[in-house]
Amino acid sequence: MAESQEKEQPRRRQARGERRIAQLLEAAASVFCTTGYTAASTNAIAREAGVSPGTLYQFFPNKEAIAIELGDRLMHEMRDTFGEALAPVDPATPLEEAVGAAVDRFIAFNCDHPVFFALMHGPDIPGHMAEEHDALHATLLARIEGLLSSLLPDARPVDLGRTAHMCLGLYKAGLELVLAHEGAERDAYVRELKNVLIRYLEPLAAGRPGPARDSGAEATGVR
Repeated sequence: MAESQEKEQPRRRQARGERRIAQLLEAAASVFCTTGYTAASTNAIAREAGVSPGTLYQFFPNKEAIAIELGDRLMHEMRDTFGEALAPVDPATPLEEAVGAAVDRFIAFNCDHPVFFALMHGPDIPGHMAEEHDALHATLLARIEGLLSSLLPDARPVDLGRTAHMCLGLYKAGLELVLAHEGAERDAYVRELKNVLIRYLEPLAAGRPGPARDSGAEATGVR
C-alpha cells in the first residue's frame, strides 16, 4: 500500500505541473496577442494566469522560454493541420472544393490560435522559433506543391514551386485581414481569400478534368 502511494504522488505532482504549464501558456498567448512579444513581460503573463511571478519562474526562466514552448506546441499542431489539409486529391476534384477545404482548415487553426500569427510573423521572433518556423515553411511549401500537382498534373516542377510560393503569399496576406475582423465580416474576408486563390489558379487549371467551374462556384460562393 505504501509503495503504491509513493508512486501515485509523483504522478499527481506531474499532472499538477502540466496543468500549471498549460495555464501559463494560455495566459502567455493572450498577452502576446494583446501587446506583442517585445512588450510582453513575465509579470504580465503571471498576472494574466493569476499566479505569482515566483510560480511562473518555477516552470520558465524567462518569456523567451515561454514563447518557444508555446511555439513548439503550436507548430506541432500546425503540422497535423496541413497534413490533413494539403493531402493530394483526386484530379477530378473541383478546384473550388479543393481550395475551399484547404483554406477552411488553415483558417480554423489560425482563428483558434491567433497567437501563432502574432509570434511567427512578428519582427522579433526568438532565434530558435525562427529556425523552426523556417523548417515549417519549407515543409508547408512542399505539401502545397504536392496538392497543386494533383490539381495541375501537366505543370512543370519549377512552375509548381513558383505557384506554391504565390499561393502561400496570398494566403498570408489574406489571413492578416481575416484575423483583424470578427463575425460576418470575418466570414466575408474568408470568402474573398478563396476567391483570390481560385481566380489565380483557374487559368493554370484550364482544361483539367472535372465538373464545370460554375457548379463549384455556386457551392462555395465564388463570384
